[in-house]
Amino acid sequence: MNEPVLARLNNLMNLREEVEQLSSVFPWEPAADWFDLDTHLLLVMDVPGLDADQLELLEEEDELTVAGQRGEAQEGELISRERPGGRFSRTLNFPAPVRAGSADASLSGGVLRVRFEKQRKTWLQLGAGKE
Repeated sequence: MNEPVLARLNNLMNLREEVEQLSSVFPWEPAADWFDLDTHLLLVMDVPGLDADQLELLEEEDELTVAGQRGEAQEGELISRERPGGRFSRTLNFPAPVRAGSADASLSGGVLRVRFEKQRKTWLQLGAGKE
């Protein structure tokens, strides 16, 4: 190979290493889905490798913040890293108004499920008044 081609390949390898280093610096962000269950909303979030005591949930007005930390396994000298780890915090907007304090959360198989009761409109019926 000629020198210009080798120089470009070397630049590409250096760029790849820099991208890999940057990706390990930024926190991970677990994937999440919302489901409408008629009277409830259900949040399903992938948090593999976490126990319930490693998660924090904070409900504020129209937002839910899920935070936690996943330790990084030390099995020997690290050769390559693809699994994200460290601290994360994710704030999600409720897709519909929910009743404050109605959350019911469970964690099983690395999947967090949080169910919220939706706010319902209450229609008042006016009776015939006596005068």
